[in-house]
Amino acid sequence: EVQLVESGGGLVEPGGSLRLSCKVSGLTFTDYNMYWIRQAAGKGLEWVSVIGDDGRYKRYGDAVAGRFTISRDDDKASVYLQMNNLQPEDTAVYFCAGSRIVVLDPPPRDRSYWGQGTQVTVSS
Repeated sequence: EVQLVESGGGLVEPGGSLRLSCKVSGLTFTDYNMYWIRQAAGKGLEWVSVIGDDGRYKRYGDAVAGRFTISRDDDKASVYLQMNNLQPEDTAVYFCAGSRIVVLDPPPRDRSYWGQGTQVTVSS
């Protein structure tokens, strides 16, 4: 059974930082490109970032570029999202996903595996 389990969300003040983690099991981690996607309450899915299966290809959405950093640890089958200078508009449920394809969008559900998400709330 493939499982992706996110952690690290929580409540943080504007300007603060959080580091999200996503532990993957049940698939060959190094075969997969890994994504972070978010969904704010009442809104659609927003692609945040992607990292290639070799860890060298990285892309970010315009809203987070320069503030967020994606990384992966193949030995731990985990992907991370370091989020700095968080703002209220970053408040959302953050999902990690894995796919063999690379798109600058949330990967299609029928071609990817998704976690259940972790809530990030930025508020004073």
